[in-house]
Amino acid sequence: MERPSGGIDEPPPMPTPRRFDEDGDATRRTWLASERTVLAWLRTGLTATAVALGVGKVIPDLRDGGTSWPFVALGAGYAVLGVLIVVYGLYRGREVDRAIREGRWLRLDDRAMWLVGAITIALGVLAAVVIVADT
Repeated sequence: MERPSGGIDEPPPMPTPRRFDEDGDATRRTWLASERTVLAWLRTGLTATAVALGVGKVIPDLRDGGTSWPFVALGAGYAVLGVLIVVYGLYRGREVDRAIREGRWLRLDDRAMWLVGAITIALGVLAAVVIVADT
């Protein structure tokens, strides 16, 4: 019941309890979460590709001479990382969708995460070396 000031005296009544997933809400949320995760993999791969262009092409073009091959090699490494991330993200999305349809859980592949992590760490260390060596 509303008060004359426009406030509410009591909260609305609680909805009637239903069976879990009676309306399919959890399943829809799961599918949407899976879709968002695939899009995150794609964005991450695209970001690595943008870094590849910046490091491998833009930086060497902006420099006043000097050796550019380390930047080009580093950029190529980031490009490969971007491709690997997109490929794995698409593969993972397909496998997760299959697992959702079958009602089972699918663990993240440790090998894939270690590979992506190791390449990312290696490229970060190489970037630091190239930056320090270029100064």
